[in-house]
Amino acid sequence: MIEWSEEDLMIRDAVRGWIDAEVRPNLDALDSGELPPYDLLRSLYKTFGMDEMARSSFQARIAKEREGGPEKKAAENKDRDADGPGGGNAAMTMLPVIELCKVAPGMVSAMGVGLGLAAGTIMKRGTPDQKERWALPLLTMEKVGAWAITEPNSGSDAFGGMQATAKKVGDEYVINGGKTFITNGPYADTIVFYCKLDDGRDPRDREILTFVLDRGMDGLEQSRPLRKMGLHSSPTGELFLNDVRAGADRLLSSGAQGGKESAKQNFVTERAGVAAMALGVIEECLKLSVEYAKTRELWGQRIGDFQLIQLKLAKMEVARLNVQNLVFRHVEMQRSGRTPTLAEASAMKLYAAQAASEVAQEAVQLFGGNGYMSEYRVEQLARDAKSFQIYAGTDEIQVTHIARDLLSR
Repeated sequence: MIEWSEEDLMIRDAVRGWIDAEVRPNLDALDSGELPPYDLLRSLYKTFGMDEMARSSFQARIAKEREGGPEKKAAENKDRDADGPGGGNAAMTMLPVIELCKVAPGMVSAMGVGLGLAAGTIMKRGTPDQKERWALPLLTMEKVGAWAITEPNSGSDAFGGMQATAKKVGDEYVINGGKTFITNGPYADTIVFYCKLDDGRDPRDREILTFVLDRGMDGLEQSRPLRKMGLHSSPTGELFLNDVRAGADRLLSSGAQGGKESAKQNFVTERAGVAAMALGVIEECLKLSVEYAKTRELWGQRIGDFQLIQLKLAKMEVARLNVQNLVFRHVEMQRSGRTPTLAEASAMKLYAAQAASEVAQEAVQLFGGNGYMSEYRVEQLARDAKSFQIYAGTDEIQVTHIARDLLSR
């Protein structure tokens, strides 16, 4: 069992101070969708030197890859989370996520997709030239990234039901199809796009290809932000591709097991990260609920003196401890150089997402009528927390991955 070190807590407090000064005053604009989160995220990066840490880590890694030899292999086998803002420092990776999720979880979704999924895919599958061209501006937050795999008619059957295609025409590929529920889609400068090779085979048997596309390419349309229940500080949109021509320089290596395996690796990163997001929501809901239970009075006494309210608070604390332990376990795995399996990441996400949603709903109930009002922040957190059970794979998909792993042993 680990705890945050004194240095970690100093980082946490500094991030918390920045959030109080920069994010909380803009909550209404973020939650209305009026203010996209990207300038605030760039400010976070510059304030804490995360952009320079990412640049330095990137340059060292690319230098080793270009040199080749044993160093290249070591660089390729580095902990995948080291590609993020903390350069392998678990506190710098996790603590900003936890603290931001106490206030605006959507900002973390916007940041995580650009870094962990879009840039992460390019860093795992790209050539050094591709990484310098597309990944570095994403890792430093200079540009906004999107990761496009979900389609209107595929949903949880992301690979089998995929209908977007790329057809080889001369030295280029011609890409057609649409994607939906794409985080950062409306504002993305760089898009990692998954589709199937149109080679005449049965659609479900075709190879998955991964391309890097740029905003403004002929035939590429990015929709306006979609209206949704929560996570309003994370713009979500649709992509439409009509005969988009992409050269071979935009095609990422699929590796030995194809683009499907590349996507699965990203599912692990995304799902494990939900535990940290859930912890932020749980901690904030518990804090707000305790404060309210101490100050709200009924029948001449504070509501915290009633056992039903105490039961709600106790269950919230149990959830907080359990999810915190999942986060600490993930930190320990990072430090030891181990990556969770897909089943482990799915188990983390399943429990943490359900816990966050349940705690947030209980917080609304504890606040009563006030909890249903937008001026009391538990209303927003309850809407945001529900998304954890849907994106990065629904609860039902997590159950499938966990059970398959158990039955295969």
